[in-house]
Amino acid sequence: MLGPPKARRVDRPVLAALDDLVPPGHFSRHLEAALDLSFVRDLVRDRYAPGGRPSLDPVVFFRLQPVMFFEGIRSERKLLETASLHLAHRWYLGYALDEPLPDASTLTRLRQRLGVAVFRRFFAHVVERCQAAGLVRGRERFFGATRVRATAAAASVVPRLGRVVDDHIEELFPGAEPAEPAAPAEPTAAAPGVVPLPGGAGVEAAGRWDVLAQGRLDPQRAPAGSHRRLSAERVCRTDPDAALRRAGGGRAVVGYQVHSVVDGGRARSILHALAPPGDVRERQPRLDLLRRVCFRWRVRPRRAVGDSKYGTAEHLVALEDEGTRASFPLADWEDRTPFYGPARFAYDPAQDAYRCPQGHALRRHHASNRIAAWISRADTAVCAACPVRAACTDSRLGRSLTRSFFAAYLDRVRGSHATAAYTKAMRKRGVWIEPLFGEAKQWHNLRQLRLRRLPKVTTETLLVAAGQNLKRWLAATGWGRRHAPCGALAAPRGLTPPAHPWLHTVVTRTSAPSAAGARRSPLADHPVRRFAMGWGLIETAPRLLPRWLRDRYPRWGNSSTWEGC
Repeated sequence: MLGPPKARRVDRPVLAALDDLVPPGHFSRHLEAALDLSFVRDLVRDRYAPGGRPSLDPVVFFRLQPVMFFEGIRSERKLLETASLHLAHRWYLGYALDEPLPDASTLTRLRQRLGVAVFRRFFAHVVERCQAAGLVRGRERFFGATRVRATAAAASVVPRLGRVVDDHIEELFPGAEPAEPAAPAEPTAAAPGVVPLPGGAGVEAAGRWDVLAQGRLDPQRAPAGSHRRLSAERVCRTDPDAALRRAGGGRAVVGYQVHSVVDGGRARSILHALAPPGDVRERQPRLDLLRRVCFRWRVRPRRAVGDSKYGTAEHLVALEDEGTRASFPLADWEDRTPFYGPARFAYDPAQDAYRCPQGHALRRHHASNRIAAWISRADTAVCAACPVRAACTDSRLGRSLTRSFFAAYLDRVRGSHATAAYTKAMRKRGVWIEPLFGEAKQWHNLRQLRLRRLPKVTTETLLVAAGQNLKRWLAATGWGRRHAPCGALAAPRGLTPPAHPWLHTVVTRTSAPSAAGARRSPLADHPVRRFAMGWGLIETAPRLLPRWLRDRYPRWGNSSTWEGC
């Protein structure tokens, strides 16, 4: 029969202990038992005066950060509101039911008081936990960077005051010439017995700019050739540390560039995170990142993997000299111009000259220190009488080729591109570091930063990277693949049998809904059970799968579909 209406008894006091209201197998209990944050007090002790009004316990502040990370909360006010209503969060923070939580402004002031150095040490402590748990393999290093939008609009970018003043002086005095920039200081000679690092920048050089400590390149650095930095001429009024960059579709966005170094082990631990302004290119801090990781975690990687933006001669020389195999795609100059590409010219080491398709020699002409290469040029008269001159060059001086000073290193790296180890490293990079960026953006609110200015942005980036490492560490220290507030902490290793025997289950890459007119994925119409950013389980009949997918995954129970990716 139909029961009576439920009476509302929300004003009746109930005698209950908060510890009894949290289930024994709750995620907060495992987080409390596994992660001991008592070390935080020793990290921040020098940030406080001996006397005065007692502050908020910094342990409470750092306990709020995992709650914010795993719950996917973006605002600190929303975080405190959620924590005050959630019994498990109150239990984890150590606050009774009738005890008020701190104000959001208290968290802001505390974060400013602690500074970036404390959060860097906190991130390093999390990496130490991962290393102690055996999650850091140390054989491979994967480098990558992703752009993150700042909390600022492109309309807030204005010309810098110096640029406005220079334009005004030029209007007043049209004939005046601008002052020449000061010449860069001569590099100091290395001390006896000190071997300088490749690239001409020694660690012991006086006044060397530390990009990892400062979080950015030197704003007063000289321009590289004819390239003029947009950040040197324009500044964002909302976030002066952010830089203007071009995004997809030609849109101008203001943001930062997050650089990460990821271990090659199965856990994909993030060993270092850097968030400089968006005008810092991927290749600029790479050597500093590699050396810091090797020195800090006492590992010597056998292979360094990255995309083509890292494949510069300076990087390759430094890696090969240190005994690390460089797995970077090199620039392909074959189809850059409508004329004959460099592959059509054969190099003769005995004569140190090139041979064109017609058999004529291109001998060494001069050296260019600007591009660190030798210039080989054909004889002008011979090149002018060549029958295929129109397909080879349009220069009146004849065809010329460049050969890098470090051509031996480039040839060695280019020769490794045909090996199976290089192919595996490139495939592994696509599923090792790129999904981490997607995970941080889609699940942990790193698509757009919530804080402004470089120190705060660095703090936010370090906390997100530490949270991603905590997910792997908690899964390896007892939580396993059980459900957590943000979903499963680890992806499935193998494939489970499908619900129906006639269904076919595969692990494959997925993508977001395509825009109008864009090329759609062949699996866009199949139902997907997502378990990570860009990856999912698909159940469908074998005859409905595309031919390339049937050839790659012939058996639905083959666990190597995930292990081999």
